[in-house]
Amino acid sequence: MRSVLAATVVLVQLGVVYAQCPGSVTASVCGLSKASYPDWMGRLPNDRLISDLSIPATHDSLAIVGGSLTQCQENYGQSADTLTAQLKAGIRGFDIRLRIAEGNKFTIHHGPTYQNANFDDVLTKLRSFLEANPTETVLIRAKRECRNEFLSCNDAPGDFESIFRSYVSAYPTVFWAPAVNGRADIPRLGDVRGKAVLMVLHGNSGGPYGAFGLHHFAGWTDGSTTYVQDDYNVANTGAIATKRDKVRRFLDVTSAGDKSKIYVNFGSGSSILAHPFTIANGAAPSTTGVNPFLLGYMREGPEVHAPVVRTGVMMLDFPGADLITQIINTNQV
Repeated sequence: MRSVLAATVVLVQLGVVYAQCPGSVTASVCGLSKASYPDWMGRLPNDRLISDLSIPATHDSLAIVGGSLTQCQENYGQSADTLTAQLKAGIRGFDIRLRIAEGNKFTIHHGPTYQNANFDDVLTKLRSFLEANPTETVLIRAKRECRNEFLSCNDAPGDFESIFRSYVSAYPTVFWAPAVNGRADIPRLGDVRGKAVLMVLHGNSGGPYGAFGLHHFAGWTDGSTTYVQDDYNVANTGAIATKRDKVRRFLDVTSAGDKSKIYVNFGSGSSILAHPFTIANGAAPSTTGVNPFLLGYMREGPEVHAPVVRTGVMMLDFPGADLITQIINTNQV
């Protein structure tokens, strides 16, 4: 607690007020507002496949309230204001969790906890950002969150797929049409500037809805697949090292892998004994978290290991400014 208070005092003295973060701001954890990359994709060529990009992304992108077991991101405001903050910082991949609410609408949840935002908020914020920054694209993983069971949320009556289609119709300029009108091939950046690309629309058991997303992710179920590392069960703080190693190994695979395939690497994890911030930040006195480990690994030179030349979509909890910068700078012009 003393370290958190001390950090807060220093930040106030510097005239910088960071949003709610459950721990100290470091180069790799929290302090997202120190990064400012609203149009970084503008320097990349149109003919580059989006699979060939290094994309900073957030896991459970709007999980900002509900306590330490539920919160995965800094809280920069309700009604998807947090999404806007992430976009301005350079985040281009998002993990959006949807609950069917009354009136055939979607609200944003993490498990049973409503995250003070609705899908209309998300799409409105995306539309505003992409209209103001037409060189950019964003990648979306959307998921039906509620399992209608204990420790989850409950959907109101309604057909999930039909409701999703109604949002696509209501916001016709937001989505790249081929990925919401049937499964699509992986596009080039020039084809999707100013649009949101739906990578996959997941059901509440992990399987994707077949009429949406990219062909490439048709086999993306719950957890890890060939092109996805999402081993999210980190049983305790002692298992953080194992999670770090999974992230690192998959990063090596991505960096050396087929540039026509999108790799998605989740740095996130959680359990009753290891909460998201602890996994991202580390546990005192000697357990390094995923985020600082990842930043250090990416900064190491060829005398240590093969340089990281592509990260794919890095889904992170509480990403810090230097880590975002490092991922963006991995893109080769």
